[in-house]
Amino acid sequence: MLRHALATILTRGDIRDDDLAGVPVTVTQVKPSPDMRHATAFVEPLGGKNAKAVVAALNRHKSYLRGEMGHMIELKFTPELRFVEDESFAEAQKIEALLKSERVQRDLKTDDDAS
Repeated sequence: MLRHALATILTRGDIRDDDLAGVPVTVTQVKPSPDMRHATAFVEPLGGKNAKAVVAALNRHKSYLRGEMGHMIELKFTPELRFVEDESFAEAQKIEALLKSERVQRDLKTDDDAS
């Protein structure tokens, strides 16, 4: 519910910030604290470019985003937001590059492939 609300707000493009202008942002996950007073939102700009600047911009506007979320969701408290870069995409690319490397491919060859 929190992730969908946040994604909807970001899609509208209401935030006026040069670091966010024209940059589609993916909200991959929102992890609330057990008491729902705080939530960490994992985000990634499309293509992963300027991720640090985008995350910093979102953190600058977190009060506005929290207020907008409060209008969209029905919870006793609207959680305080903290934005962090989701590094799982970069990690997946690293693993994929390793698996495609010549060294790993050589180790994966069977004896039948050698003949």
